[in-house]
Amino acid sequence: MRYFLDCEFDGFGGALLSLALVPDDDSEEYYAIVEHERPCIDWVERHVIPYLDTVPLALKAAPQPAADVARELSRWLSPFEEVEIVADWPDDIAYFCKALMTGNGQMVTVPPLTFRLMNLAGFSTARNSAVPHNALHDARALRDHVVNRGY
Repeated sequence: MRYFLDCEFDGFGGALLSLALVPDDDSEEYYAIVEHERPCIDWVERHVIPYLDTVPLALKAAPQPAADVARELSRWLSPFEEVEIVADWPDDIAYFCKALMTGNGQMVTVPPLTFRLMNLAGFSTARNSAVPHNALHDARALRDHVVNRGY
């Protein structure tokens, strides 16, 4: 199974705010908002925070503690024998991997994961997203770009 990943975070190196996985077929999407301390950096307060909840009703959820997001990701990924995760930015992969950790030396159970980092020069998820800087909509924009170009 192949999923397209996008994460929103509080500035470079800041806390993870939200995470989305969008399939390249018609199967279920995943979206989570992670509890975080406020205030965030100014740019994030203006361009990300107001749009965290701009997702379909079926995917709306209250912000969750990071450990709960990890357990939810584990349950959500558990039906798959293996998963390829595609991202266009290295931090997205790093934040996703960190989201799987529940403590020092501990992580949730996941199927075998393969990561593909695509350097899509000239492409911007934000410029092509229905709701820029929302992880779900940005992941959809990434998927559409990659699938439409036959990658």
